[in-house]
Amino acid sequence: MTTGTDLVEVRAGVYHDSVSLMRVSQALTARPGVDVAVVAMATELNVGLAREAGFAVPAAGPADLLVAIRAGSAADLDEAAEELERQFAALTGGGGGGFETAGAAPRTTGTAARGFDATLALVSVPGEHAFAEAMDAVEAGLSVMIFSDNVPVAQEVLLKERARERGVLVMGPDCGTAIVGGAGLGFANVVRPGRIGVVAASGTGAQQVACLLDLAGAGVSHVLGVGGRDLSAAVRGRSTLAALAALDADPSTDLIVLISKPPAPEIAQKVRRFVAGLRTPVVFALLGPGADDLTTATEKALRALGVPVPRWPSWTAAQATAPDEPQAGPDGEAGPDGRAGPGRGLWGIYSGGTLCEEARIVAGAGVFTDYGDDAYTRGRAHPMIDPSLRLEALASAEGVVLMDVVLGHAADPDPAAWLVPAVRAARERGVDVVVALVGTDSDPQGLRRQADALVEAGASVFVSNAAAARHAAALAGSAG
Repeated sequence: MTTGTDLVEVRAGVYHDSVSLMRVSQALTARPGVDVAVVAMATELNVGLAREAGFAVPAAGPADLLVAIRAGSAADLDEAAEELERQFAALTGGGGGGFETAGAAPRTTGTAARGFDATLALVSVPGEHAFAEAMDAVEAGLSVMIFSDNVPVAQEVLLKERARERGVLVMGPDCGTAIVGGAGLGFANVVRPGRIGVVAASGTGAQQVACLLDLAGAGVSHVLGVGGRDLSAAVRGRSTLAALAALDADPSTDLIVLISKPPAPEIAQKVRRFVAGLRTPVVFALLGPGADDLTTATEKALRALGVPVPRWPSWTAAQATAPDEPQAGPDGEAGPDGRAGPGRGLWGIYSGGTLCEEARIVAGAGVFTDYGDDAYTRGRAHPMIDPSLRLEALASAEGVVLMDVVLGHAADPDPAAWLVPAVRAARERGVDVVVALVGTDSDPQGLRRQADALVEAGASVFVSNAAAARHAAALAGSAG
């Protein structure tokens, strides 16, 4: 339905994944003359957001596709509609995850599993629907990765208990990253295969460790995410213990790294007792005061396997040095303009919860916000895809800003494109920007290409989040 300069359509029985639809919305919004573009599955939440924006949305269901575009003129709207069709054509032709639900398409996860030789299901639906889909997978004898967030903890416990009974693994909810047999799931970096297995109650923490291992010339056998709440007192490490046991039995894994935000103390002790009975050595990266940071834990893993520990690359804002000539080690001296000093303030603007917590612990002072938290992702894409909230925070920050940029599949295809103008504007206001850049040279975005662009804009860039936090703390004049 087209009314004035509004276009509203509901396309029945047409599905595209949320990441693809977010990118279509971003492409339309970026066009001159387009004021608002909402392209999403017609869930109750998305329909409500479109109506709040003033669109007259007809009746629709979550299996329908909603298109709502507002432009400045009828000509702009026509051009936006043409671009919309080009975007959809590219998704369909390029294997972008779209299909029509009519015909012989399976209606349940269990039905789909019976039609394929499947052992693992990935669930990425709104949180209120994830339990039913994940339980269907478990009952079908599949391990399951639950990318969805906003899943009640009681449902998580039920899923993991049933998975234990069925002898399968539940990764998640809110499991952002996994690599199973070389296949990346969710937000996954391109890393080389190796002998180190990773169990992580953290997506970005797993990405940090895997990318550092890759930079050191090592690699991973598998990365098994378990969800950020798994080591809480409520969930009691159910998936962590199952994942540790699986890697202990894996002949391609010689060492395991266990990663988590600060766990419940009694659950950490439970896990340590379990690890004592394993044949495979385990390096702990359980963040907390006095505990190893992720970089230190990675270095311990490398030494345990006899792999030399490199000097982790970093590039300061003083000059865009060659990538193979890293500058400014983890002690993090003040910037070349001499603006370090007390009272400047340190602001952590993060997309990864574990990276945010690690930076908070390492820096010792400052205000830190994890924009990947459930409170910020309800009704919008993860900040590794949609940077709008972080850009708003950077535009209003003062003093020193510390932020992560995470590369890899499913993440923003070129984060420097939106961050470079924001960094330049911040520098003009006298704000120092320090970036923890998590990625590899093999990632689609290119680690060194992103680093060069950010440094040229005036940011200091570190591949180690802990080193970035120390540098930022020094610039702000805090204890670090």
